[in-house]
Amino acid sequence: MAKAIHSMIRVSDEAASVEFYTKAFDLSEADRFDFDGFTLIYLSSTDCEFEVELTVNKGQDGPYDLGNGYGHIAFSVEDIEAEHERLSALGYAPGDTKSLENQGRPLATFFFLQDPDGYQIEVLQRAGRYK
Repeated sequence: MAKAIHSMIRVSDEAASVEFYTKAFDLSEADRFDFDGFTLIYLSSTDCEFEVELTVNKGQDGPYDLGNGYGHIAFSVEDIEAEHERLSALGYAPGDTKSLENQGRPLATFFFLQDPDGYQIEVLQRAGRYK
């Protein structure tokens, strides 16, 4: 059976991206592989095996074109309001907290923020299917 193991994003400022994911989501560097043309940095948490892979392409000038195909990566948290306040205090400017219902029942409570490269990140209250 297949198992999801990581999501890769290309980043233009390695230090800013590592700092963002470390401070915002308590991820830490699990591995780093340096090659001639690029560096791979794997970030993980103690809560799960899934990792965020940051790819730093050497010689990349300017920001990446995110296009319209990328959606977002999502993280679940124990206390959505406390996380919103914490991320705001860090200067990451999360969007408003919203709730989504399906057929009259609560489905999700969430907000979005952007990483240093403009990638959208959804932060969800840990409940229901979003554990």
